[in-house]
Amino acid sequence: MQKYDDIEMSLLNDFQHDFPLTQRPFHVIGEQLGISEDEVLQHFTHLKEEGAVSRVGPVFSPGCIGASTLAALAVPQEKLELLAQWLNRLPEINHNYQREHHYNLWFVATAPDAGKLNTTLANIAQHADCPMLVLPLLESFHIDLGFDLLANEPRRHCSPNIGIRTQLNEEQTAIVAALQSGIPLLPEPFADISMRLHMKPDTVLAQIMRWREQSVIKRFGVVVRHHELGYRENAMAVWDVPDEMVSAIGKIAARQPGVTLCYRRTRQLPDWPYNLYCMVHGTERATVQAQVAAIARASGLADFPVHILFSNRRFKQHGAQYVLEENHGRH
Repeated sequence: MQKYDDIEMSLLNDFQHDFPLTQRPFHVIGEQLGISEDEVLQHFTHLKEEGAVSRVGPVFSPGCIGASTLAALAVPQEKLELLAQWLNRLPEINHNYQREHHYNLWFVATAPDAGKLNTTLANIAQHADCPMLVLPLLESFHIDLGFDLLANEPRRHCSPNIGIRTQLNEEQTAIVAALQSGIPLLPEPFADISMRLHMKPDTVLAQIMRWREQSVIKRFGVVVRHHELGYRENAMAVWDVPDEMVSAIGKIAARQPGVTLCYRRTRQLPDWPYNLYCMVHGTERATVQAQVAAIARASGLADFPVHILFSNRRFKQHGAQYVLEENHGRH
């Protein structure tokens, strides 16, 4: 993080949530920071080239559009590299990590609908030819990944609003396709997208604002890459919690310091009994382990079976592709 100057740290830190939804957002940011619109765009271009910024754009609330799931494979070590690279080439895969467990290859698959998602998972299972877990989301307690880089902790933007499940029409599908990899780093990005989609100049921005009000978009802003910013210890802590207790405990766990994600997923017995997940990111493994222990104590989880899966390697980290390019020619 020290290689970035004060302006770039402000761009990384302050606009993960509070990104101005106006026709000239980079001009507004420049006014706030005392620099020109061109300088803001140059800094964002540099940060993207450096890998510190994944994209500037929407983070859609889970379950509001498309279909997605977390899944894992138990891959023999000699097959891991080839299989991970094969998964990376699938547009439906947006996250792909090696983790410390018998189930060692963990990925998120996203598709336009449940049918296409199931087809993708069946294809993966057939190609991989090894044990596979499919762990769909049941309940989200905190899904944001906004991170205060200066305070070294997740932002507490834990919205109680649940996004509205949305059936996209043709125009909305085109807008999602244009937004899902981030807005262009141009003076008028929303007008540029509208023009490319042959829509009125304010159509895209107006739709974003409606989705934001409906919590279909969880947040709109800078999406950072934690690994490149020094947060290399990525741990997925999972607990086996009685079903009648998991919702109440999950809501408490979601509010604890250090939690970047918290949600409930299905079990897959007998191999996978865990149903409550917390993600914790940090710079040191021991610190992350201490945070997980503190989360457990504060949330009433200390007496339940737990497993902590640290990531060994990140194979892919990409914004979810809710609309596949080959299926939508306007993107």
